Amino acid sequence: MSGPALDIAARVRAGAASARAVTEATLTRIGAQNPAVNAFTAVLSERALATADAVDARIAAGQDPGPLAGVPYATKNLFDLQGIPTLAGSRIRRDAPPAMRDAFLVRQMDAAGAICVGALNMDEFAYGFTTENSHDGPCRNPHDASRIAGGSSGGSGTAVAAGLVPITLGTDTNGSIRVPASLNGIFGLKPTYGRLSRHGSFPFVYALDHVGPFARSVADLAAAYDALQGIDTEDSHQALQPPELVTPQLGAGLGGLRVARLGGWFARLQSSSARQAVAAVAEGLGATAEVEWAMAEASRAAAFIITASEGGALHLPTLRTRLEEYEPLIQDRLLAGALIPAAWVGHAQRVRAKARDAMRVLMTDWDILIAPATPVPATPIGQELLVLDGVELPLRPSMGLFTQPISGVGLPVVTVPVQRVEGALPIGVQLIGKPWAEALLFRAAAVLEAAGICAAPVAPAFAEGAI
Repeated sequence: MSGPALDIAARVRAGAASARAVTEATLTRIGAQNPAVNAFTAVLSERALATADAVDARIAAGQDPGPLAGVPYATKNLFDLQGIPTLAGSRIRRDAPPAMRDAFLVRQMDAAGAICVGALNMDEFAYGFTTENSHDGPCRNPHDASRIAGGSSGGSGTAVAAGLVPITLGTDTNGSIRVPASLNGIFGLKPTYGRLSRHGSFPFVYALDHVGPFARSVADLAAAYDALQGIDTEDSHQALQPPELVTPQLGAGLGGLRVARLGGWFARLQSSSARQAVAAVAEGLGATAEVEWAMAEASRAAAFIITASEGGALHLPTLRTRLEEYEPLIQDRLLAGALIPAAWVGHAQRVRAKARDAMRVLMTDWDILIAPATPVPATPIGQELLVLDGVELPLRPSMGLFTQPISGVGLPVVTVPVQRVEGALPIGVQLIGKPWAEALLFRAAAVLEAAGICAAPVAPAFAEGAI
């Protein structure tokens, strides 16, 4: 199994290509193609070329350059990159001092030989599902530039789907990796809560924030995840769970895995595209049973309250003095969140605990649960409403209908892309697993990819010269 990132690493390690040449080609492509999608908010040419030269020097000296040698990647502008301000998609942080050092995950990627080429567009302070950023402009879906890229890690999803880089890093509080992965037609991983260090990423909701990678193949996603693992003594929220490499298990197949579809909440309020995608994945994994998690809707409601409260409290001091500089789409939500009574938050945390317990009981019988990632494929930029099963809903929060309940219980999810008929838009499906069982999800994703059910080709308009 391979992918564009691992193909680059193999050529660089073998001396068939230099890391500098790959980096130069990447920077040229970003310069030419990024204006069409608006994925990048900063391109770090000097840093990237210096890192590439260091990789080439290690190879020339006979040293191991790392498993991702010469692979270009980029990060959501929520991650610290030494020497530039961490924008978090905001206007307010443009006058923040430059980061003194890279985020932990950036250092992990660099240690694996990968080359950071820049920072990526996002919803301000990670509070959104569309990346219609009023400060940097909307990020555009490479499958149709009139449509949203999803969010809040929209730039991370788009940069991979447009073939600008093969790997990106994003964050996921309520679906911010899974929604862009679905709408851009790529693979994305939200690991178990606490698996990867969040140190050096701007916080949103401490109780729910996750970090993870995007890629166009299961093998590349696995290689990135393996590189990112490691205990960070500076992250008090990270679990002391030893790393578990998933790449060696990609070819293990489905033997012994128990897979079911999630019904109830997850079978309603979705488009025919979402239903067809779930059916295709269920067939590919031999999942004939449908089970219900009765706490799904309550879990989503609890996540809403916890998100609004923590987010509002975090930003309240700045809201008091610089309200008009905030993204118009989040001003009211942050203010309302800061006013939520403590009793509501306490009740939401109790509901969340009950939902987690109910899911734990349900998953004693199953290793993987299948659910839609988004209710619909990418919608037009600026659209305000969705109609699902005859119900009119606000579009932006509704993109998290099926991701937000899972966030509250912290389970790992691999989002797999189902490509529809030629010319149609892709949509994703969630493979949901038990805590710390990411390897099982990667096994299932690899089976789906090998069968051709799930694939992440570069968006057709950007296929030529893709990285």
